Amino acid sequence: MFDVALPELLLVALVALLVIGPKDLPRVLYKVGQWLARARGVARHFRSGLDDMVRQAELEDMEKQWAKHNADIMREHPNPPRAVEVGPADPDAPAEPAPPAPPPSAP
Repeated sequence: MFDVALPELLLVALVALLVIGPKDLPRVLYKVGQWLARARGVARHFRSGLDDMVRQAELEDMEKQWAKHNADIMREHPNPPRAVEVGPADPDAPAEPAPPAPPPSAP
């Protein structure tokens, strides 16, 4: 990301050791680690927010396309065939027997 090579990293570590001192260096590195973790968390939250916005925009676009296709279909077929209404079954009517089973075939 920052394109830091090993010699540059060693130079920064040496300067930090000289400026901060060996006594306080672990505490400072711990705080720097905490700040970096927070920065990563904020970046992750920002990235997930952007991903959510893109996903929402894609869903809205798909919904518009679906509505257009639906309108086209409804325009092509303004009167869809109606379903046949079937009344309730008569509970007192005798049941129809099942058709006889075919005879088993011989091996």
